[in-house]
Amino acid sequence: MSLVRLLGFRTLTCGCVIGRYRDLASGRELTYVEEKGSTCESHAHRRNHTVAADRENIPAISLLETRAS
Repeated sequence: MSLVRLLGFRTLTCGCVIGRYRDLASGRELTYVEEKGSTCESHAHRRNHTVAADRENIPAISLLETRAS
């Protein structure tokens, strides 16, 4: 288990809420599905699982847009 820092949240068009995190040990960014949308049909969107932001066409979360600190 490693420490992560929350960078922000975003609601996707399918209704899922994702959170972007930075792993403090490695510096890499992770994108987790926090809540699955009630109308989402994507099998890749599972609560508490990671999604590949580049494969899902998820735009980068701006810290000015949704600040989590």
